[in-house]
This record gives sequence, C-alpha cells and structure tokens, in this order.
Amino acid sequence: MPARRPFPHICHSLEVTKVVQIQNLWLGTLKQLLLMGTVCYICFALVTDKLYQRKESVISSVHTKVKGLAEVKEEIIENGEKKVVSTIFDTADYTFPLQGNSFFVMTNFLKTKGQRSGLCAEYPTPRTLCHSDKNCKQGWMDPQSKGIQTGKCIVYEGNQKTCEVYAWCPTEATVQAPRPALLNSAENFTVFIKNNIDFPGHNYTMRNILPDFNKTCTFHKTKNPQCPIFRLGDIFQETGDNFSEVAIQGGIMGIEIYWDCNLDSWFYHCHPQYRFRRLDDKITNESLYPGYNFRHAKYYTENNVEKRTLIKVFGIRFDILVFGTGGKFHIISLIVYIGSTLSYFGLATVFIDFLINTYSSTCCRSCVYRHCKCCESCVINEYYDRKKCEVIVEPKRTLKYVSFVDEPHIRMVDEQLRGRSLQDVKGKNVPRSLMDFREMSRLPLSLPDSPHTPEQPEQMQLLREVRAPRPSSPGWCRCGNCLPSQLPKDRQCIEELCCRKEPGACITTSELFGKLILSRRALQFSLLYQEPLLTLDADTTNSLLRHCAYRCYVTWRFGSQDLVDFAILPSCCRWRIRKEFPKSEGQYSGFKSPY
Repeated sequence: MPARRPFPHICHSLEVTKVVQIQNLWLGTLKQLLLMGTVCYICFALVTDKLYQRKESVISSVHTKVKGLAEVKEEIIENGEKKVVSTIFDTADYTFPLQGNSFFVMTNFLKTKGQRSGLCAEYPTPRTLCHSDKNCKQGWMDPQSKGIQTGKCIVYEGNQKTCEVYAWCPTEATVQAPRPALLNSAENFTVFIKNNIDFPGHNYTMRNILPDFNKTCTFHKTKNPQCPIFRLGDIFQETGDNFSEVAIQGGIMGIEIYWDCNLDSWFYHCHPQYRFRRLDDKITNESLYPGYNFRHAKYYTENNVEKRTLIKVFGIRFDILVFGTGGKFHIISLIVYIGSTLSYFGLATVFIDFLINTYSSTCCRSCVYRHCKCCESCVINEYYDRKKCEVIVEPKRTLKYVSFVDEPHIRMVDEQLRGRSLQDVKGKNVPRSLMDFREMSRLPLSLPDSPHTPEQPEQMQLLREVRAPRPSSPGWCRCGNCLPSQLPKDRQCIEELCCRKEPGACITTSELFGKLILSRRALQFSLLYQEPLLTLDADTTNSLLRHCAYRCYVTWRFGSQDLVDFAILPSCCRWRIRKEFPKSEGQYSGFKSPY
C-alpha cells in the first residue's frame, strides 16, 4: 500500500489568494460596469459628504435680547364700579431669566391680588369640599392644596363649605386662562440671538453676526436668511402654528441653529442655517395640563402688613439648539476612507458569483422538470463551479474510498466495518474527479506507441463481460482473481474488496493495467521525474516501484492524488502488483490509516 506522504514543514511562508479568471464577454462587461458604478459612487460620496475632512462638533454659547411693547387692558372694581385700566408691558414685565440657551416670553396671565398670610376658606374643589369638621384633618398638607388645614369646615360662599387653611388669603381661584390672550400682540416682539461658536481642534472661532449686519433687518427664510433678528409671529408661521392659539395656554418652541462649516481655504463656507420646531405636545387635551405656565409673586407692604400679588403666567419658552460640525482636509481621514472603500470593489465579484450560482441552480431545476439532461448554460455554469470550488472531506480514521470498474462513480465509506467485508458496505456515491493533465507526470509518459490491432477493442470488451468467479476465490470476490487477506483477523475486512461490484472480468486483465501500472520502465520514469537523482538499487527498487504502482492506480481509477491516503486498492490489483514487484522478506503491512 502507498506510504503516507509527509506534510511539508511550513516555517516562513506567504499565503496568497488563487483567482479563477472566466473568459466570458458578457460577465466581463457586467463586472466592468459594476466597478465603474462603484468608483462613481465612492467619488460622489467623497466629494458630497467631504469624507476627506476631519470633522469636529461645534461648541457654542448663546445670548438673547427680546424687544417690544404691549398694552394690556384689565377690568377692576373700584368703589363698586367696573373700570378698564390699561397697562404697558415692556421687556422687564414679560421676560423672565432662564438657565441655559432658553428665554421665556409671557403671553397670558391670571392675577390674585391682595393676598396676606392668615386663615381662610380654601377655594372649592372636589378635594376641598366638606360637610363638617370630620371631613377636615388638622395639620394635613395636601400637595394640591393651597395651605395647611386647621381641622375646621367653614362657609366659603353661599351653601358651599370648604376646609379652613392657613395660607396666603384669599386663595387662588382655579379659572381658565383669558381668551384671547392678554398679550396677544407679543407676536410682533422680536428676539435678537447672538451665537458664538468654536472648533478648538481647528483653532477656529465664528459668530452668527456678519460684518455687514443691518440692525433693522428681520429674518426671512428666502429674502434674508442670515439675519439674527426674529419676529415671534414669523417663527410660528414657519412651523405652521397659530401664535394667537398658542399664546392662550403657552407652549415650547425650538430654534435650531445648524452650522455646516467647510474650513478649507479653496472652498470656504461657514454660515448658520436657522430652523424652527414645535417641541411641546400641541394635541394634548385640557385634562392633561397642556401648554406652559408657572407662578410668581410680587410682594409689597400695605398698612404695615406684608401682602403679595400672585401671578399665574402663561407663555412661550424658546429653546435655542445649536449643533453642527466643522471639517478641514486631513490626509489620515482620506487614507482611512480610501482603505474602507477597497472592500466595495469585491462586491462586483460577489454579485457575479451569486448570479452564476443562482442561474445555474434555476436552470438545473428547470431541466429536471422538463426531463432533459441539461441545457448548455447549466453545463457551462457547472464547469465554472468545478473550476472555482474544491470540495474536501474531513480526514478521519474511518474514512475510505473505493472504486469499482463497473461503476462510473467512486464510493466514500465513513464508518467502522465491524467485521463486515468492505465489498458489501454500500457507502456514499461521490463523483469521480476529472483528470488534470498537468499532473500527468504522476503517470507513465514514456509509453511506446503501439500499432492499432483488431484485438484491442475485444480486449477492452473483456471488462464488460460477465463471468462467474472461480470456485477457489473468496465469497466476496467478483472477478475470480482476489486472494484472502494475510492480515490479522480483526483487520482482514478492510482488504476484502474486489475490483468489481458485479461478476465480470478483472481489471488486471486490461492492457491499460499492464501499461499504466505494471510497466517497470514507466514506473522508473515516474520516480526519476519526481527525483532525478534517485538511486534505484537492487534492495529498494521493488519497494519503490510497488508503492509507485499503488499511486498510479489511485490516480488512474480515483482521478486524484489527494485520495492516496484514503483509497483502498482491490485485492486482485494489490496482489497483482505485489506479484510483479514482490517483497524480499517479511509480510506486507497492508492499508494503514494516516489519521
């Protein structure tokens, strides 16, 4: 049997990728189109997204100034008569300081005047109504209450009784905000926004006020998009909201300042873009606390008694959101982008490979459905697949390959024989590898040309004849030339293999067997072709020729030298080779698994 070929010792090596080149005009054109499309996309993304730049987020500060006047008319009762009093509200009245990039503009309010600290009945609500002192708890402080209960139930007005509380009296009444809003004219107020930005990584500072700034300008989306002065009503028009409706309950509006700065000198651009967005929930119903409001008080002293005016303020909070990036050419960023896009070029090959495999499988299914052998395109794609893919099987101790001369395929056996003859094991059918004629150096190449004789076709026909095995042959033999194994009893089953599956002529009677396997001159040529300085002395010649004959048989019948470690030679072929190149002494070792 052939000796195990040692694996080459790999110490320092370089592994490269093998490329299969398909000479096909249609596929080549498709690949070039895909590559051109990939290059165009990469260049387009490089220029439009400025991927050659190093980007840095903006750092900013914001300062605002609101200007405008509003006249508010209020009804008051003086000496039992109703009067309308007009009040002028300026910046100090309707703006309140807020932390962060925000400012607040009051648009509506409710006043509770003349409050003083003392005891009084709480404003009637379902939580404060009572019938007796039992309904009130002394010292109880409800988070929704206006004071601390004293434990008494007193008359608020008419037949209504509420719990007495220690609080600022009279307590605040729960009423709806005035409609329309008292400061409805606030839509004509203007806000001046000063925004300073910095890109510390690029050592660049900028602000939204341009050198040619006109103090009388007003922002307009198309006519004056760089003006930092905004009319409040125009802001709400940009978002599609009605300022008068929002002013009643209040709301939250976002002013977005976006900086997209190209700091390269050859294409400098760094100007802000203003956008507006409604931030509060404008569809919330009345029971879910809509709008935006808070309370504040103005304290004063009257007749040596401290009093206050409680004001519930409704208004609009403006949040200024600044974001953006500044980019400048950076060679490292360009190299990283180019490196990351190299993988895109492999998409063309992956797509074409997918196209070939998908079309091949679809074509073959169609051919089976139509009961035809295979269409031309399917054959071509299968040819591509064979050239591109190499299927290997995991080497195992139980793995064996057998080949019968009367079958077009070979069989793979991956199981323990457990005393069964290898001839009777069914195994799995696998296609025979096609001969690679570049490896013909492994076969005898110096065979003399023999003239054609009429007997040759008859000799080849002998392999197809059905003959009964000889009575002296083992029961598993089908050709009549097999001999019993000389191995120990537990290993004999692996050598119980014939060259045929069904009774017939033995492959050793073929003329090709003699010329390819048993020709001493041809085997010596194969050995010297591989090792030109090989010394063929008398002691080692038969051993070398015998193992070379084993390998020639595997190449001939199995189609690949890759199976030499797992191929099992039939008993008739093995003993015919041993008879031609016998061992001087000792017993033959037989097949040994290399794993």
